[in-house]
Amino acid sequence: MAHPLSVERRGLAEAAGLRAPAADLEHGEELQKSVFFSVANLLNLEVDLLFFDTTSTYCEIEEADDEEGLRQYGHSKDHREDLPQIVIGLAVTRGGIPVRCWAWPGNTADAATVDEVQKDLAGWKLSRVVWVVDRGFAGEKQRHDFQRGGGHVIVGEKLRGADKVNQEALKRPGRFKTVRNNLEIKEVTVGEGSAKRRFVVVRNPEQAARDEVVRAKLLARLEESIEHVNRTKKGHTKAVCALKSHRGYGKYVRELKNGKLQVDRGKVRADAKLDGKYLISTTDPTLPAEDVALGCKQLLEVERAFRTLKTTLELRPLHHRLPERIKAHVLLCWLALLLVRVCETETDMSWDRIREAMEDLSLVKLCSKDGRVEMLTDTTDEQRNILKTLHVKQPGRIRDLAQTPQNL
Repeated sequence: MAHPLSVERRGLAEAAGLRAPAADLEHGEELQKSVFFSVANLLNLEVDLLFFDTTSTYCEIEEADDEEGLRQYGHSKDHREDLPQIVIGLAVTRGGIPVRCWAWPGNTADAATVDEVQKDLAGWKLSRVVWVVDRGFAGEKQRHDFQRGGGHVIVGEKLRGADKVNQEALKRPGRFKTVRNNLEIKEVTVGEGSAKRRFVVVRNPEQAARDEVVRAKLLARLEESIEHVNRTKKGHTKAVCALKSHRGYGKYVRELKNGKLQVDRGKVRADAKLDGKYLISTTDPTLPAEDVALGCKQLLEVERAFRTLKTTLELRPLHHRLPERIKAHVLLCWLALLLVRVCETETDMSWDRIREAMEDLSLVKLCSKDGRVEMLTDTTDEQRNILKTLHVKQPGRIRDLAQTPQNL
């Protein structure tokens, strides 16, 4: 009897090998749901935390589609504002196993995706789920949308900005509690009644030290630039504007009434208080503060998944024109990502290491006047262990054998 995992491998491979993916896209939701739950059962996955984020990927065209198309200009996370793009959403488990993917027009804002994502997964009848998202989804409406159906949300909040509630949370007194060697947390609540918000302030001492060093180097360069501008400027020169609008320097530059520039020490002190800190909010009143902090830290799993899609699995170049073919392309990359993560989970090896080991298995063709033989090289111990762990039958050594007609 075949091992159930090997059966799932065949099912996933067949799904990934769709001959007409665009035609089968209407079954994409059922496919993702069926495949994921099969894998979840086999790997005993915990689906209590779902990590969600979006990315963008550019298309190999110069002009955007009309309003009905997916290829639109938007904020490019690849820094390719010159090309139209699509937006891709991805939900993964705490272990990095992809749950589901989405594809939207390239001008779609993060906050606009929440309602569709929550509705799509509501029918999956998952157990109690806490969504973990970054600050792009921190709006009040987005929090309520994620909570629809009894769920909760953990949000990485903005440290800097005009949000008074966030600033109040950061200013609340209290002692930090060490939960890991490089992680300290402090829980605070802001507001009363229905407006009550739960926050966890996280501090990483090692990151705080690095932030201080980086800022010191930046200020040293800024002071040199200010000294040069104050010594040479005549009127309101371009150099003044460049410093005040500089992405790194600008927030520390202060212009005096006499037109000279100086470092704003008040801004420096305020920034220093945020060194190594992260602000997290959650709608879940029962989740331990440590789990809230560690859960948000694990949002990096989604970023790792996006890197795998864009590099290892070659999501780009994207040449498709029709929306259904673009979505099918993303779906097939999701299936490939799922296979990669399953292999990594089962073998406890990185995909790069698995691929490096298996690429040494070669097919050799030998020809003579008597005939032709195709045979595999001997499998190594590492290759045999990988195949055994993944419940994949070791391939036979002789793949093809043929005699020349005169020797038959």
